[in-house]
Amino acid sequence: MSQSLITMSYLAATILFILSLSGLSHQETARRGNYYGMIGMAIAIIATTLTLNGAVNAYVVLILALLIGGSIGAMAALKVEMTQMPELVAIMHSLVGMAAVLVGYANFMDPGAALSGAEKTIHELEIYIGILIGAVTFSGSVIAFGKLSGKINGKPLLIPLRHWLNLGLLIFVIGLGQVFLEQTESGGGLYPLLIMTFIALIFGVHMVMAIGGADMPVVVSMLNSYSGWAAAATGFMLSNDLLIVTGALVGSSGAILSYIMCRAMNRNFLSVIAGGFGTGTGEAAAVEGDVYPIDAEETAQLLLAAKNIMIIPGYGMAVAQAQHTVNDITKLLREKGKKVRFGIHPVAGRMPGHMNVLLAEAKVPYDIVYEMDEINEDFPNVDVTIVIGANDIVNPSALDDPNSPIAGMPVLECWKGGTTVALKRSMASGYAGVGNPLFVLENTRMLFGDANDTMQAVLKALQG
Repeated sequence: MSQSLITMSYLAATILFILSLSGLSHQETARRGNYYGMIGMAIAIIATTLTLNGAVNAYVVLILALLIGGSIGAMAALKVEMTQMPELVAIMHSLVGMAAVLVGYANFMDPGAALSGAEKTIHELEIYIGILIGAVTFSGSVIAFGKLSGKINGKPLLIPLRHWLNLGLLIFVIGLGQVFLEQTESGGGLYPLLIMTFIALIFGVHMVMAIGGADMPVVVSMLNSYSGWAAAATGFMLSNDLLIVTGALVGSSGAILSYIMCRAMNRNFLSVIAGGFGTGTGEAAAVEGDVYPIDAEETAQLLLAAKNIMIIPGYGMAVAQAQHTVNDITKLLREKGKKVRFGIHPVAGRMPGHMNVLLAEAKVPYDIVYEMDEINEDFPNVDVTIVIGANDIVNPSALDDPNSPIAGMPVLECWKGGTTVALKRSMASGYAGVGNPLFVLENTRMLFGDANDTMQAVLKALQG
């Protein structure tokens, strides 16, 4: 391909990536946005492999790599359940970080690089920064994967003077960068680079371990941003304009999403990154009181007697794969003239938009799905609220208990409505490890069991 054709291909891919991000911002256009992204990536790969200057010539190896990687991706897409999507996203971010590290070391040890003066200094700085961001992204994403999959405890691991430790590591890494640049002038620099990589890996582990489980959606979004900046740094190393633009798009959009989520949760973005989220100043208040169980038949009677119904989905709905049954109940209730809406918390589930994706998969109408800010004031007019497998996002202690790990986080105030029916397997605490006073309130009823089984029983009772 000629250079002009490659440039046009890169421009077309960039436009498609922008259209993809735009499409993914709305449920109605998300599928189209995915198609745009897929086409753009296909164009980018083809254009990169068919460069005119012979930069790519090992086509057999490249095709084998594409087949292996594509097969793994296809199997993951077919095999991984929606409940496992958060940890899948996290582990994919780790691969981007590792790729940035490997490309950085390959560029550093490339004997064919013939740069000098300011160009060489800039190139070595690009390598250093790319490996730094990539290493932090890799180790942080691995820990996030462990927390999201339950292999690592979701509670924050807080070591003494952790903020001073982070500051010390940052200063040390900057100093190492100076040493690295000085040594590269004489053909060295490997040891400072190795030490920096090790420190960056430790920093990534410490950063995510210090963040509480309740804000893992913000962590996933933040790591998405890091992976984008790592890709952009790799683009500078390889002098690939498309990779720079694509990385910048991912990095900036991830950072903006993280900031929006922090605003919605009344949290400071920098404190989340520093591990300040989920760390109360004292002991959270104990939850005391009796629970009021309810069965499927009684739940159905409540729904039939209600006019205004709110459904709040949580991670438990995803685990039980109950979204299709919930949609069937919604259709039935709406046919009976009931007003049914869904209330979505910004951090419901384990990653941004988790509940929206599940409801879209079940073909729940988009016009009855509302964000927390849109419906929170309506709860006094709600007759019955069904909370399906959610805990932290409907926890009154976030507003009432200043020592709670989720203190200050806005929640869906369902207790202000008529009756709340909470579906849970047991009285165990949620992902943040916080007890929930909602479950012992007088207007709350507990429907115990698997969410899909209990919803099936409710649907049968409604049909009967």
